[in-house]
Amino acid sequence: MTEPGPGFPQLHVSGIPGIPEISPGDDLGALIAGAARAETGPGLRDGDIVVVTSKVVSKAEGRVVSASREDAIAAETARVVARRGATTIAQTRHGFVLAAAGVDASNTAPGTVVLLPEDPDESARRLRKALRARLGVTVGVIVTDTMGRPWRAGQTDTAVGAAGVQPLRDHRGERDTFGNTLEVTVAAVADEIAAADDTTTKRHGSL
Repeated sequence: MTEPGPGFPQLHVSGIPGIPEISPGDDLGALIAGAARAETGPGLRDGDIVVVTSKVVSKAEGRVVSASREDAIAAETARVVARRGATTIAQTRHGFVLAAAGVDASNTAPGTVVLLPEDPDESARRLRKALRARLGVTVGVIVTDTMGRPWRAGQTDTAVGAAGVQPLRDHRGERDTFGNTLEVTVAAVADEIAAADDTTTKRHGSL
């Protein structure tokens, strides 16, 4: 959430504790709404942005399959971009380019893997609608996945789906403080929010 501060907006990032292990068919909207309004929850209000990992969404939507990681990667790959040792960088049918075609074998039962949501934008829209119905608030929703970055060490969370959020802020045509016209600057707002949220969820195990 953002709040006006003394001269500059302030950004507050907080996790939502109390979300249980997600299983196929779980009502994710109900679980998030209940945890958000619990005594230990942060609450939600108009204009807040709820950030949810793709794994949580995929588990609720039944995108957990019994398959080897290699077979699942092959099934989810639309195009192999690069290979290095055991690592495959692939383009998925969504158009994302990421390691292992988004297939994840962590935090899931042995012998199963978690796939990306079928339509992350639609997942975000459904969750936004559910939170509106249960809490009466209009929030944005971002679905994230962990990705590496070319020529950079480490990974960070990136937006793969969004609803009620402007994913990009186009500054082209504007002028900087010296009067120069900006020609290429497009801020990846949804990715920036996803990365900020990652610092909270990874440390505290919340949503």
